[in-house]
Amino acid sequence: MTRILCAGLATFYLIYEVPSIPGPDEKAQASSLTIAAGGPAANAAVTASALGAEVILVTAVGSHPLGVLVREELRRRGVTLIDTAPGDPEPPPVSSVIVRRSTGERTIVSRNAGDRAAGAPETGLPDADLTLVDGHHPALALAAARNARRLLVDAGSWRPVFREIFPYAEVVACSAAFRHPDAAARADAVALTADAATAAAIGSPHVAVTHGPDPVSWFSGGAAGQITVPAVAAVDTAGAGDAFHGALAVALARGDDLAVALAAAVRVAGVRVVHRGPRAWLDTL
Repeated sequence: MTRILCAGLATFYLIYEVPSIPGPDEKAQASSLTIAAGGPAANAAVTASALGAEVILVTAVGSHPLGVLVREELRRRGVTLIDTAPGDPEPPPVSSVIVRRSTGERTIVSRNAGDRAAGAPETGLPDADLTLVDGHHPALALAAARNARRLLVDAGSWRPVFREIFPYAEVVACSAAFRHPDAAARADAVALTADAATAAAIGSPHVAVTHGPDPVSWFSGGAAGQITVPAVAAVDTAGAGDAFHGALAVALARGDDLAVALAAAVRVAGVRVVHRGPRAWLDTL
């Protein structure tokens, strides 16, 4: 069985579904409320587990009652948790997600890791066929990158630690919102497209840039291309990028080349967005 190691953020999610996202000084009555574990690394881990991989998540959860709920859901979803802060009484990071029922668009308020800093566990990191890091706990991310046989980086937004992590990466998967500090200068110097400049600034062997419902751009050595994203009727886009990364990790670990792996990840993300709620969609994989 393929073994995936995910290192990064786990949060406590409060997900509200509303008719419309409220503006300043407005209130909205939610039609539903869901409580779940979340965060880029945790959501990717749950997705990879649902796709049949053996998955280990290294993160900081702690002993607070909210952390206990996170721990229990990960257990139910088949994810082995290595908690780097098991005795920490402080609450884990909490994210409030507001989803517009008609379109699946979402607004997220989160403090991410806050003041909690997770490093590598004292016993070291377990071996895995592929390691995924999201950069939210910089010391942990760097330790995992150095320990990885093969490294996939979830680069949703720029984090300073990525300068140290990218040299270890086999694949970096960016969102359209990712902005590498050196990309603009490269684009101006040699007239590259924004995505090509991002790939050049990252410098990893393989780079992909997602654009929501628009095609995924990929760069591999001297080759480049795009993966079409099939049109779907999205009802909930929360966590779609995390599902994409979890599926990409599994596809890469089983030996798919970049384009094939990206296409598989796109299909899984497409399944995610046509189902409401953070977990019900997993039963359809």
